[in-house]
Amino acid sequence: MKKKKIIILGATGGCVDILDTINDINLNSSNCRYECIGFLDDNKSLWGKKVLNSKVLGPFEKSSKYLKDCYFITGIGGPHNFWKKKSIISGLNIPLERFETIIHPTANLSNTVTLGFGCVIHQNVTITRDVQISNHVLILPNTVITHGDIIGDYSIINAGVCISGDVNMGKSCYIGANSSIRQNIKIRDYCLIGMGSVVLHDVAENSVVVGNPARFLRHTK
Repeated sequence: MKKKKIIILGATGGCVDILDTINDINLNSSNCRYECIGFLDDNKSLWGKKVLNSKVLGPFEKSSKYLKDCYFITGIGGPHNFWKKKSIISGLNIPLERFETIIHPTANLSNTVTLGFGCVIHQNVTITRDVQISNHVLILPNTVITHGDIIGDYSIINAGVCISGDVNMGKSCYIGANSSIRQNIKIRDYCLIGMGSVVLHDVAENSVVVGNPARFLRHTK
């Protein structure tokens, strides 16, 4: 089996965790599925250095050099800049089909789950029936996503999140660690759910909500 060559966009934080997941996939497969060529990152101080034995090859714009032979994946985005993920990825003009979706061997997904391009599913994630995960979605360890949920493009779901059934989440959302979302909730685009929050009501676009129960704090941007 020919190995897929992977470039990771970003060389800090959750992007490093992606390499760890790739290594676990290789260790748990009868054939080595992936070869990580290295990282790309706009932080000049990282260029030429190694992260988990993989080299930081240069800035994001260098991705065009690798389009012919490599696939890409990214974990960029945090609570202070998650809404920029779309513009960063779109600005690189990488065809959508060149983004790889990876699933950690310990994740448990129903065979009715649909996944877009460029998704990352980390350790011990559970996703049950008829869930739709769009493109470039990042799901961190120990999260549970249940029946009928829809997760929009570029969203980031942190560790230990519990999303009940038939939740409709828009694009470019950021769900804080250990938060819970009640069934049948609608979360519009560009929302941030604070760490440990309990969401009992719909969340309007461009909102930050925090607490138990979650209450509006401010606009995202």
